[in-house]
Amino acid sequence: MEAKRYFSLLRKHKYPLIAMPLLVMGITYFLVRKLPDIYSSQSRLSAGLTAGSQTMQLAQQLLNGGDNIADSKISQTFSNVTQTMQLKIVYDQVSYQLILHDLTANEAPFRKPSKLMGYLNPDSKQHAIQVYTDLYNNRKPLLLTDPDQKGLNDLIVSMKYNYESLRDKVKVFRVENSDFIDVAYESENPALSAFVVNTLCKEFINYYSALNQQNKLKSVDYLYDMMEKKKDSLNVKMEYLKNYKTQHQVFNITSQTTGLYGQIATYEGRLQEEERAVEANTEAINSINSKFNAEEKEYMEGTLSSVNQDIVSLQDKLNVLNDQYVKSNFDPAIKDQIETMKAALTQKINQSTDKYIVNPLMSKESLISEKLKLENDRALAKGSISSIRYAIEVLKDKLESLAPNESVIQALQADIDETQKEYIDILGRYNQSAMQLSSTVPIKVIEPALPGDKQPSKKIVSVVLSGVVSFIVYLLILFILFYLDDSIKVADDLVNKTDSRVLGALPMIKTSFMDMQRLWNVEPVGSVGTEVKKLIGTVRSDIKKLPGKSAVSPANTEFKKLIRSTRFEINMALMGGRNLVITSLVEEEGKTLICLSMVSAFQMMNKKVLLIDGNFLNPGITNMTKPKYFIEDYLVGRSSLDQIVDEGDITVLGNKGMDISLFEINTEYQIEQKLLELKDVFDIIFIEASALSTLNQSKEWIVVADRVLCVFEANATISHEMKEQILYLKAMGGKFIGWILNKVTMNK
Repeated sequence: MEAKRYFSLLRKHKYPLIAMPLLVMGITYFLVRKLPDIYSSQSRLSAGLTAGSQTMQLAQQLLNGGDNIADSKISQTFSNVTQTMQLKIVYDQVSYQLILHDLTANEAPFRKPSKLMGYLNPDSKQHAIQVYTDLYNNRKPLLLTDPDQKGLNDLIVSMKYNYESLRDKVKVFRVENSDFIDVAYESENPALSAFVVNTLCKEFINYYSALNQQNKLKSVDYLYDMMEKKKDSLNVKMEYLKNYKTQHQVFNITSQTTGLYGQIATYEGRLQEEERAVEANTEAINSINSKFNAEEKEYMEGTLSSVNQDIVSLQDKLNVLNDQYVKSNFDPAIKDQIETMKAALTQKINQSTDKYIVNPLMSKESLISEKLKLENDRALAKGSISSIRYAIEVLKDKLESLAPNESVIQALQADIDETQKEYIDILGRYNQSAMQLSSTVPIKVIEPALPGDKQPSKKIVSVVLSGVVSFIVYLLILFILFYLDDSIKVADDLVNKTDSRVLGALPMIKTSFMDMQRLWNVEPVGSVGTEVKKLIGTVRSDIKKLPGKSAVSPANTEFKKLIRSTRFEINMALMGGRNLVITSLVEEEGKTLICLSMVSAFQMMNKKVLLIDGNFLNPGITNMTKPKYFIEDYLVGRSSLDQIVDEGDITVLGNKGMDISLFEINTEYQIEQKLLELKDVFDIIFIEASALSTLNQSKEWIVVADRVLCVFEANATISHEMKEQILYLKAMGGKFIGWILNKVTMNK
């Protein structure tokens, strides 16, 4: 349905749809007919960024160990190159070259001098040439805040050599996935096109090379500074570690720890030997003692007490040597002294035995000598045990003192290793950057631009395209207007918006009550007043003179079909009701025409019809029909039922147009009684009430009516106030029978 309406809208605009593109095409042709011919030139650059470039291969080997650069990285690099080529600083160099060429080449400038250039005298030209040359050599832009340079910039703009003009015509693009970049430019002069392309490529390579070299130099300097800082930091940390080891006497903690563990193991072995020696000597002494009786023990102890003084002295010296031997980590020289001291002690014991032991113990002389030796050895072993235990404790203390130093040294060494690794990494990057600093930029021109041939004319394409675009734009505008149009155009729209029945849809016509009578080919009879009958002849003659107003014209025939259809729907919707109030949401919706149409239509069904003009604010029916009787007189009893009923099928009750409402004329009960009397006489009563926007003026008629019919004008939108009135109508239930859509724009 919506598509049908849209195409109907297009049919209405078919002539503008044809005329608008033709007009635009004509204007376009007039504008482009004097455009100059176009010449295009193209140059090709080798970027040297893919695997085919030796320089790039070397860089790949340095950076990625021989692996190819990822496609995304290559695409990004090409994008950077093409964007760099379109920088203003590069185009400024081309602009300077172009303007200098035209200023110095009097015979063959690229373009016809502009008005501004024509104003230049020789001194001004020389000044411009000097300034442009200085700016070109120093690669500087024009300073627009300087009045002199702003004038020189205006000169470039007047010749269309400025950045914006050149950039719009230059095309820079990568050739598919290759290593090549194409640069194209088109202008009205083939030599100009070639010059712009070649100059742009040359200036870009120069700028890119300088920029690349500058970046490399900055990178080398930056890496050198980082390398020196990292080297200094490494030296400081190594010096700190060295001082820490010297201060804590820890030079090789691993070997020192190993040595201490070895010494402890050696001492523990000697300790076990001495403990076994003490135990063995004690058992041997006890065994010897068991062989002496009490008298022998007493005699021997008394005899030996004087002998043992020298022996004890030698034992003390031997104990001192034994301590020195342990503390010296078992020095062989001290051991020799110990052996010598033991031999002297043994000799002293033997001498003492020979001197002091007498006959009572002669038989046990060897046992006494053996006991003395064993006691001496046990004493020496006990002294060694204490010395060895002391040495073990000292070694363990040294081992424990190495533990915190070990953790600190390990942390310092790890920090040094990390710093050394960073230093080596920066050193490698520095060497790589230094090597790349001497390399050249791989971008070069492999195919310079030549003056190109004339391009096919785009004038016809522009003309056709303008027509197509204007046609599409027109369609788009119509579609937007159609989409945004929320007005009610057909009956289905009204049904969807109000959720109520639509009993009929009538087109826009201009007629009167007598025209309705003429439409059905009947005479206007009944109580319509003598003034109406006098006007019938005049109206008929006027209708005959108007084209398309014949009673049998196609338009009237279609209108009669719609009236009959609406009459049928109203008759079915009345369901026994006799009086029907016809109102609208707002004024000027066409209620009067609807009332007249329905009155004439129901008359053709041989119905006795009463038409009441209940619109006190705008008595249109009264003014049109000039009735003899008025509703105010009938309701208050000044006119009787017998007076207003005539022999005709149609009766009209007008109103006096005073500022009054229905219930101000009489009470509600009396009015209902009067209407009941009318329903006994007439088959159907049509009451035109004022719009619902007049509040009680129309609602008082609705209160006493059997049914209510509302008229809505097509091509109008439903406002917020209308929505409230629609809710009021729907709240009536079966009393509200539906809508009539009036003033519809009918299709052919």
